[in-house]
Amino acid sequence: MKMGRGMLSIPLLALLPLVAGAQAPAAAQPEIQRPPGTAQAVGAVHTVRQIPEACARIEGRFTGQADAPYAMQLVRTDARCQPRAALLDFAQVQPGGNGWRLNDRIRIPAAACPGQQAVVEVWRRPVEQPLTRDGQGQVRVYLGEARQQAEAGKLASLPAFAVNMAVEGRPCR
Repeated sequence: MKMGRGMLSIPLLALLPLVAGAQAPAAAQPEIQRPPGTAQAVGAVHTVRQIPEACARIEGRFTGQADAPYAMQLVRTDARCQPRAALLDFAQVQPGGNGWRLNDRIRIPAAACPGQQAVVEVWRRPVEQPLTRDGQGQVRVYLGEARQQAEAGKLASLPAFAVNMAVEGRPCR
């Protein structure tokens, strides 16, 4: 699976390659409910899902190849975007446990092969970030305090996302 060149330059964001075909833990229902997407033709590049917190977009396309019928890649949404979440390798994390939640399950049917579909699962691990308010009731971040926390290694951990992809159904000939 390929990743876009621009994605490697996102600072403070550990982007690792997505793993196709890895087995995801069984989950009852995703947090986001959606119907199957529009059937996509072979070679048509389409946006599967945007993850604005990670400044990323997942693009996919059906390849028409029997051994790898669907390909995905990450694309950076904007060079100036500052990520507020990490996008991690699905094989390296343990979705289903450790605070991970199935956020979204996207089904993309193949136009040329009605019995086949790509299934993309987006998992997220939220992080509780306590918000302290000042005397005026506002949440403020002061640059000097943030620098001191960073130098002391006491920055709050980032929320994280992990993506899994599988192809279901019989391949067409």
